[in-house]
Amino acid sequence: MAGERQTSATTLARSLLDLCRSRRLTIATAESCTGGLVAGALTDIPGSSDVIDRGFVTYSNEAKHAMLGVEADTLSTFGAVSKETATHMAVGALERAGVDLAVAITGIAGPGGATPGKPVGLVHFAVAARDGRIVNRECRFGAIGRSAVRQRSVIEALRMLLEMARGPLHAKLKRAAVSRIHPRVVRTPRRRALKGRRPRG
Repeated sequence: MAGERQTSATTLARSLLDLCRSRRLTIATAESCTGGLVAGALTDIPGSSDVIDRGFVTYSNEAKHAMLGVEADTLSTFGAVSKETATHMAVGALERAGVDLAVAITGIAGPGGATPGKPVGLVHFAVAARDGRIVNRECRFGAIGRSAVRQRSVIEALRMLLEMARGPLHAKLKRAAVSRIHPRVVRTPRRRALKGRRPRG
């Protein structure tokens, strides 16, 4: 079963990189419970550096605030494992990296950490795009084991990125969706300059 999940993650990662490369899209990741596994799955593929810009591993609330700009009020009101926090993480990664797509994952992999209404296996995902699209997803994987929750979260995150990357290339900007959270989401000159960089591996 673990081998099948790994194969699926590798296949999804290759498909995502190929699509993003053809559409000249770049990606950043913001991970909590997966601890960098999504970025790892993508950078395991040779030539991924022309798509993958960076990954944020923000395990603590302090890291989510300092690295991604998740507001303390959001964390205290909704909790680290919530749709709202996942959304802020994705938009924060999008803004700070200056990329086209960003995915965020926050959840309870177990075996501990469950609270009333938030059981082990609950994971919130968000993907934010440069054109203003934001997609959220909640998965309740159940108490299937820490490793299994993390691996299934990787697959879900890759699927969501692939779905978003297949969206319109030149959609009319819907800035309001992003500006409600972070008003400064713009294309940076640095990213334009790096678009043509040679892959490093």
